[in-house]
Amino acid sequence: MDKKRVAIVGAGVSGLAACKHLLERGCRPVVFEADTVLGGVWARVSDCTALQTPRPLYQYSDFPWPEAVTEVFPDHRQVMAYLYAYARRFGVLGRVRFGRRVVGMEYHGVGEEDVAAWEEWAGNGEAFGSGYGEWHLTVADDEGHVEIHKAEFVILCIGRFSGVPNIPTFPQGKGPETFDGQVIHSMDYSKMGTKKASEMIKGKRVTIVGYLKSAIDIAAECAIANEPKGFYKRLEEGSIVLKKSKSFSFCKEGVLVEGESSPLKSDIVIFGTGFRGDQKIKKMFRSEYFRSIAVGSTSSTVPLYRECIHPKIPQLAVLGYSESIANLYTSELRAKWLAHFMDGGIRLPSVTAMQNDVLEWEKYMKRYAGRYFRRSCVGLLHIWYNDQLCRDMGCNPRRKKGFFADLFGIYGPRDYAELHPKED
Repeated sequence: MDKKRVAIVGAGVSGLAACKHLLERGCRPVVFEADTVLGGVWARVSDCTALQTPRPLYQYSDFPWPEAVTEVFPDHRQVMAYLYAYARRFGVLGRVRFGRRVVGMEYHGVGEEDVAAWEEWAGNGEAFGSGYGEWHLTVADDEGHVEIHKAEFVILCIGRFSGVPNIPTFPQGKGPETFDGQVIHSMDYSKMGTKKASEMIKGKRVTIVGYLKSAIDIAAECAIANEPKGFYKRLEEGSIVLKKSKSFSFCKEGVLVEGESSPLKSDIVIFGTGFRGDQKIKKMFRSEYFRSIAVGSTSSTVPLYRECIHPKIPQLAVLGYSESIANLYTSELRAKWLAHFMDGGIRLPSVTAMQNDVLEWEKYMKRYAGRYFRRSCVGLLHIWYNDQLCRDMGCNPRRKKGFFADLFGIYGPRDYAELHPKED
């Protein structure tokens, strides 16, 4: 692969792993990173953000955490230091072009009608296709200069927890426009930096909408900024109040929670309502055809074979969209699988076979994830999923030493450290 032109979009945990494994196979990919630092979602988070996955499960298989890090849940600064150390150790840092945002991409060389009619992925089931097609990426820098970068294969590592905020919608006259205070999303809050964010919330009545990690982190930060008793102490004394409601709206004084007659008087409302990662993928494509098929419908999962290959979009992979128990090491295993595929070690099934496989996984996700199936989470099935990747690469999926260890032991990154795909 030494002469193949490969572009990786994003230098987060998935982009770093993809670059590392391609470098090991002689490929020299270019990594476009819109930010001035690597780390993806870890680069812009609330000051008190830390891992919610235990450290031993959140690491690359061949790169343990330094002995100096003893915390079970390292904070975001420690995570960033770990990612930078990984990038330096494996020569990834030199492949990253910082401050370069891919604002769009188009497939050239083969018409869309021909692409749609292909029975084999990319025309022949191989990573780089028949040799006629290539992607043209429109890349912009911070000063607005634009260049076109041509690639024979593109790996999207743009994540799903940044970029396109999920903003609630409201009936006319019941949205933020009626509120006298300030309304922002957690994404904008995180971008402000600790000092500016603390100044904004100091002494203010803050309402946070949401209940997952970003919302809880911001609530904890608000507690610290206004009185260093911490989140739980403030919760006990009543200065932090939890409200459960299916819907809410705005009024002049603040937020009206369904079922309550009085508003939550607020100076600032922060949406901790997550992101629309599927739309982030969709917006990468200039073509209406690719946009229409990229993420499927709202009633289906995002259609990715092995959670990284779209059956109808050639010479492209998506890493880091599907969730798992520990996203980092799952992304690394996918990156190893992808590098093996790109190096000719795997031939993909037919388009129809991949589509059928996607539908089978969709059934499992709808069964286990319920209404959250669009998150494409393989958490409850992640060992089974890892086993599939191992078998594709010709490796034994049983990574433990001994029957009982394999039956009862907890699988983690270190179990895949010596995973070496078989060459044809």
